[in-house]
Amino acid sequence: MVYLGLDFGTSGARACVIDHTDTLLHDGHVAFAAEDNTADWRAALFELLAGIPPKLRTGLQALAIDGTSGTVLLTDANFEPLLPAQLYNDACAHDPALPVALAKGEWLRQRAPAARHFFHQADWLATLLTGKPGVSDYHNALKTGFDPVNLRWPAWMDTLPLRPLLPEVVAPGTKIAPISRRLARHFNLNPVCTVRAGTTDSIAAFIAADVHEPGVAVTSLGTTLVLKLLSYTRVEAPEYGVYSHKFGRLWLAGGASNSGGGVLRQHFSDAQLASLSAQINPHIASSLDYIPLPRPGERFPVNDPKLMPRLTPRPDDDALFLHGMLEGMARIEVQGYARLAELGATPLRAVVSAGGGAKNAVWQQIRQHCLGVPVSVAKHADAAFGSARLARLGEALLP
Repeated sequence: MVYLGLDFGTSGARACVIDHTDTLLHDGHVAFAAEDNTADWRAALFELLAGIPPKLRTGLQALAIDGTSGTVLLTDANFEPLLPAQLYNDACAHDPALPVALAKGEWLRQRAPAARHFFHQADWLATLLTGKPGVSDYHNALKTGFDPVNLRWPAWMDTLPLRPLLPEVVAPGTKIAPISRRLARHFNLNPVCTVRAGTTDSIAAFIAADVHEPGVAVTSLGTTLVLKLLSYTRVEAPEYGVYSHKFGRLWLAGGASNSGGGVLRQHFSDAQLASLSAQINPHIASSLDYIPLPRPGERFPVNDPKLMPRLTPRPDDDALFLHGMLEGMARIEVQGYARLAELGATPLRAVVSAGGGAKNAVWQQIRQHCLGVPVSVAKHADAAFGSARLARLGEALLP
């Protein structure tokens, strides 16, 4: 018995197949020509299915899909998109009083009044596989305004024109339906393969890291710096860019800083980062006080659209310059977890690192010194792997 996870990000999609011991059996990737081209998403979905070795396809028991949080679309009755999708970072002219994904959906509805279905990216892809629309998960639905405490769409939304198009919301991992007979025959898939409700890409990456204990967090060191802390308590503070996802009986509290690998790549190539990091002594402070942002503006742990980067004075020694940037990002990470604790989240006791930056051992030592808690590297950090674990374990994965 094997299980499939599908991850749809901003530039491409990935498939992971695992067995009952979480052993990776297959890994595939397809790039997108354009982020908002739903035809590319569909083509990638089917290409990934076709790329799975035949023996694994016939043994598939379940699959789950993660999608980009906040990316939405409207379709007709046959699930055909009526307009290009609204991406997570699209800045269309919409009502700022509404939750961001809901506002994007309303903006689309005004331009496609005959629409029959509202989908988050992961919902639509799952519907293509089952033919059953109208089901989402409470991770993707959070930015659309779903109430994760009372597990319902708020009553104030009942008067919105978009409300009849919104899906039923279930827990991630819930069984939706078996894969359609037509697709099972076409791809020679196990006809009883179950499609489960999915999650967002960042939470799928958290699931991949296999964190279970409150007080343990995952820091994703990618283009941006994303913090997710498993907490007994829910914390919400939009003024600081802090929000919480329901995670079974627990909460996944966190936020995302604009700092991260994006600003590093403005100054160094990957080869330079590796070479210069080897010259840094992580046990000696650089004495530089940087705010390493790629451009003005920050979301978390302070929400200040005018916050200016500070990367001066720049020393002649590039290794020292990099040292200061890595320390600056470590301080942002410390401030982020301190902000969550200040708001009432479970205190931090360990951090698991994911993303490309997790490979930098020097940065890990700097971060561990600044955080004052053990810092380790996730064995698995790919979102598709997390979705495969969700497909295998279903609702039982959430504590």
